[in-house]
Amino acid sequence: MKILKRSLLLLLTLVLIIVVYNYPKLNIIAGYSAKNMSSSVFLANRTAAFTDSTDNNFSPINLGTDKVDKASKTATSSVFGLLTRKAIYREGVGSVLIDDDFDTSAKVKTPKRTEADNTTPFPYGNGNQKDTLFSNVKYPQLNAAVANHFSKENKTRAVLVVHKDQIIAEKYATGFTKDSRILGWSMTKSIMSTVYGILQHQGKIDINSKAPINEWQNDERKNITINDLLHMNSGLEWDENYNEISDVTKMLFLERDMTKIQAKKQLVGKTNETWNYSSGTSNLLSGILRAQFKTHQDYLDYWYTDFIDKIGMNSMLIETDMTGNYVGSSYAWATPRDWAKFGLLYLHNGNWNGEKLFNKDWVNYVSTPTNNSKGTYGGHFWLNAESKFPDVPTNMYYASGYQGQFVFVFPDLDLVIVRMGLARIDVNEFLKGILESIE
Repeated sequence: MKILKRSLLLLLTLVLIIVVYNYPKLNIIAGYSAKNMSSSVFLANRTAAFTDSTDNNFSPINLGTDKVDKASKTATSSVFGLLTRKAIYREGVGSVLIDDDFDTSAKVKTPKRTEADNTTPFPYGNGNQKDTLFSNVKYPQLNAAVANHFSKENKTRAVLVVHKDQIIAEKYATGFTKDSRILGWSMTKSIMSTVYGILQHQGKIDINSKAPINEWQNDERKNITINDLLHMNSGLEWDENYNEISDVTKMLFLERDMTKIQAKKQLVGKTNETWNYSSGTSNLLSGILRAQFKTHQDYLDYWYTDFIDKIGMNSMLIETDMTGNYVGSSYAWATPRDWAKFGLLYLHNGNWNGEKLFNKDWVNYVSTPTNNSKGTYGGHFWLNAESKFPDVPTNMYYASGYQGQFVFVFPDLDLVIVRMGLARIDVNEFLKGILESIE
């Protein structure tokens, strides 16, 4: 009997050790599952069953057991009943993971939006485009190239090809349409960067000025500029690892104010010489944007009034953290057609239907390689400057997000390609197939 008791005690002790050791991981798992479920159901209008079987079905996220309450617009996720996280949806600013101190009864500030133009043809409105056949496009070959990337393995959800402002190919996976909002993940970084380009064009900010972070003023960090941050070249410490408990996972699934975590990090490299991809930097930049406006309402409105709604990306919604700041690293949702409009804005060098939001200097800025990025990164955009994709023009640049979200811009071909999905693809082969169909 004593041996049995000791064995049970030892077993319980081991279980306790395992639980304590893995508790932070359970927090991240439940947080991801609850947040993604809430956004998918209430923002993207998908079902809980669909979300569980597709978006939340990979390891270790599938350890979470999700529940949705449509009355309160909340989603919860529990891992083995040991830990439960809750996300709540707020109209206008999306879903957010909350903690026990979050006041669910407090009035939420939301951005002012303009009404969508559903009459003017795409891309300057949401109406049906005037179909045009281009003699330089091999349509059967193009359609085959697009269809080839809708396999079970790569989990493509949407592909859109826009040439000379016309949609020349468009395909969606079962359950998705041209009106489906899809999360861009880190393509949000390029959206956030563009807000800086517009402010710069309006003469309201100088990106070469020192970053206005109070806690940096008494050490070497005071020399970091906004330009360094936009280039991910600040030299600040940051761990961007989604497979472990890291700076980025703690920020996205534990922090109340996501704009502050990068500011607390120390220098581990030389400013303007140490490139390091950091979602914390993008959210720090979102916080710096907040400081450019007199009120929080002005900050919320500006992204839409001077940019997003101005180019008709009316489906886009950028989610905020618990303190009301835009999560500039990760949480922009939009339809594939609206993601394409974003690419077209850059293809047209900041000119949208006769109105200039920024000029070509900004396009050159975001598409010029930053120091020590090996030609792969510019101003919150990814590049092909050193032929990472050998069958693709070197001046192609693109927004990129987790699980293979892409907006590719081809300046010399008058071409924008959008791909959305749940798994990475062979980008070179994907683009090569499409490019070979356009002479």
